[in-house]
Amino acid sequence: MYYEGNWIDSFPRNYQWSNATLITKGMAPTGAVALGEIDEVVQRLHRRAGEPHAWWEEWCAMAERMEKAADEAAAGGHQASAGNYYLRAGMYYYTGERMVPPGERKLGIYRKSLRCARAGLQRRHPNLEIVDVPYENSSLAAYFLKSPRAQGPAPAVVLFNGLDNCKEMNVLFAGVELSFRGFHTLAIDGPGQGESLRLRNHPSRHDYEAAGTPAYEYVASRAEVDARRVAIMAYSAGGYYAPRVAAFEKRYAACVAWGPHFDYHAVWEKRWAAMKKDENSVATSHFQLPWVLGVEDMEAAMEKLKRFTLAGVAGKIECPLLITWGEEDKLTPREIGEELYAAAGSRDKTLKIFSRDTGGFEHCQADNRQVGIDYIADWLSDRLV
Repeated sequence: MYYEGNWIDSFPRNYQWSNATLITKGMAPTGAVALGEIDEVVQRLHRRAGEPHAWWEEWCAMAERMEKAADEAAAGGHQASAGNYYLRAGMYYYTGERMVPPGERKLGIYRKSLRCARAGLQRRHPNLEIVDVPYENSSLAAYFLKSPRAQGPAPAVVLFNGLDNCKEMNVLFAGVELSFRGFHTLAIDGPGQGESLRLRNHPSRHDYEAAGTPAYEYVASRAEVDARRVAIMAYSAGGYYAPRVAAFEKRYAACVAWGPHFDYHAVWEKRWAAMKKDENSVATSHFQLPWVLGVEDMEAAMEKLKRFTLAGVAGKIECPLLITWGEEDKLTPREIGEELYAAAGSRDKTLKIFSRDTGGFEHCQADNRQVGIDYIADWLSDRLV
C-alpha cells in the first residue's frame, strides 16, 4: 500500500508527527536509529493515523524489540552489539514519550529511554562520563565526553538542548564530531530539559546564566580543559539560551546559536494561534510548553515567556557568535536570525544560511544534521583550536 509523504514530511497532514519523525531520522549518522526500523513505525502509524495512542504505542513497541535484542546480546557477552541495540531502544522510547502528556506513563517511558541510552553510551563510548553539575541546591544531569585526540588542556564545548531534545541526543549528534576535532564536550540537560526536568524537577527560566555559569565552572575545573577556550552552544529553543548565557557569563570564549531566537514570546504567540486552529499544524504538543516552564496552562506559560527576550541583552555579547539557519525552517523565520545577528555586540559574528544545495535546509539542519555540525565544528576550530 502506498502512503503519501516523503523523507522530510512523513505525515504531510500532521506536522507534529512529521517533525518528530524527522528529528529521529536525523540521528541516523550517529548509529542511534536505523532508517528501516523507522520506516516500519511510519508505515504502521499511517494505518493508525486516527488513533490517539498510536504514536507512543508504535514507537515503544519498536523500542521494546530493540531492548530485548540488546539484553540478549549483553547476556551472551556481545557488548558492542548490545550497545547498538540499546542506543536505538533509548532513542525510540524517547521519540514515543514526546507525545505523552506529563504523568506516570510519560515518566515510565522516559525511565526506560534513559536506562537504554546509558547502557548504549557506556558500551559504545567508553570515554563518556555520567556527571552532575551543581545547580542552586541541587544539580543538573550531564555527560562529559572526553576527546581522545585532545593534546594537553584542550578546548571544550558546553552543549545545552532546546525545548524537546536531550543530552542523550546531542552528545551523539554534536559531541562525537567535536570529540573527533579535539574538543571535550559537556552535554547537559539544563532547566526545562531532559533528565533535569523529568527526574529533578527543574523548569526552564529566562535567566539561563543561572545554569550556564555553573556549567562553565564545572568544565573549567577539569584538568583536561583549557578554561580560556570554552564555548557555549545550544539547539533550537537553545538559540535563546546560549546567547543569553554568553551575554552575562563573559568567560565563554565563543557562542553558537544552533537555530536562532530573539523574542521567544513573540514566536509562541504565532504558534499558539496556530495551535488553537489545528494542534497538528505545529511541532509541539499543547502540554509541552507549560510543562517545560513549570506552569499549569498556556496562559501562564505565555505570561512567563514575556521575559524570554534578547532585547537589551544581545548587545552585551562580546565573544565570537555563530548563528545557523536553514532556508526552509518551518519553526523560525529568517528575520529572527537577522534580528539576533544585528543586535549582537560581537565583533566576530556569523549568520550561516543552509540551502537545498548545501543540505541542512530544515530547522536546525534536522534533514542533514551532519552538515550542520561540520560547519559548527569548523567555525569553532578556527577560533579555539
